[in-house]
Amino acid sequence: MNEIQKLIHQHCPNGVEYKKIGDIGVFYGGLSGKSKNDFTDGNAKFITYMNIYNNLSININIKDKVKIAPDEKQKTIKLGDILFTGSSENIQECGMSSVLCEEISEEIYLNSFCFGYRLNNPNMLIPGFSKYLFRSDTLRDQIKRTASGVTRFNVSKKKMAEVIIPIPPLPIQEEIVKILDTFTDLQTELEAQLQTELQLRQKQYKYYRDKLLSFENDGGGGLVEYKTLGEIMNLEYGTNLPQSKRIEGNYKVYGSNGVVGSHNTFFVAAPVIIIGRKGSAGKLNFVEENCCPIDTAFYSVMKTKDNLKFIFYYLQMLNLEKMRIEGGVPGINRNDLYNLKIPIPPLEEQERIVGILDKFDELVSDISLGIPAEIQMRKKQYEYYRDRLLRFEEAL
Repeated sequence: MNEIQKLIHQHCPNGVEYKKIGDIGVFYGGLSGKSKNDFTDGNAKFITYMNIYNNLSININIKDKVKIAPDEKQKTIKLGDILFTGSSENIQECGMSSVLCEEISEEIYLNSFCFGYRLNNPNMLIPGFSKYLFRSDTLRDQIKRTASGVTRFNVSKKKMAEVIIPIPPLPIQEEIVKILDTFTDLQTELEAQLQTELQLRQKQYKYYRDKLLSFENDGGGGLVEYKTLGEIMNLEYGTNLPQSKRIEGNYKVYGSNGVVGSHNTFFVAAPVIIIGRKGSAGKLNFVEENCCPIDTAFYSVMKTKDNLKFIFYYLQMLNLEKMRIEGGVPGINRNDLYNLKIPIPPLEEQERIVGILDKFDELVSDISLGIPAEIQMRKKQYEYYRDRLLRFEEAL
């Protein structure tokens, strides 16, 4: 019998009590009545959306400031408060949580795009326990069901009040926090090591890619011809496909930032290069399946018999995002892309280079191979172990 089982046998042999969070605490909103100017030269810290999204425990060592008048009435956060993101473009990311796990000596406020939850009895849940509990798969599944929307999903506080959580005795919470804190530290250290190794591999890949795609020393023998991208391909606009029509289908829908849904009919036959046109302008995707590019992206239609993957790798080396025109919505000019000079070696050489780079890319990028797979496996191991520790028999 492990330590957790011993504590359960000692403190709650008949199971753990479960409660609706609406019955044991209250929700509160973030900052109200603020304009853009209030976030310039502020005098008080506030917690941002990304601070919550990225952290199990709220990071209070921040530079984010807002102007607060001496007599202004705004809600401040306290030790043990559970903070949530209020909305997201992706329902899987709605209601992400972070917990204030340390005492603070100053008043800190909350972003208006977020909301907080405070227990009526702050001693009911240890803050360190809450930070793991509300990120567990069981709680995340409940929280995601509280969100609704079409292009953007918003969490309903009324539905959130119905979310049910376990309230194990404090000695059990303390033991779980001790175990998970240790495990989290080890997991973080291991992931950092793997990420460092992956970054080294990526640098190695870019070095060899740039070497293979460098033709300055061709020697003037005529083996390499230079063409503009406009001579090699047309760049067509994707189709106008509203969010509501990106339903479950057999073909992936691609926008400027990658896959944004699926559809029952494809518009473009593979293979194809997709280039972000608006938003994530200049971002590249090489798609080897029939797909549906939308109108925030260009897609390639070849004019020549050159190897499309070779052209993709060369464009990848050029980093097209540097050509982005900033503004309200960042964009990229099609004529600027058409004027890019591309070296064109003989087709046999193009195919040889693509074969080498495909192998490198597979080792670096494919989630089923190498270091990325190791990172994913470790993450899944951690989540499985965490969720087992946070699953309890309910008291009758």
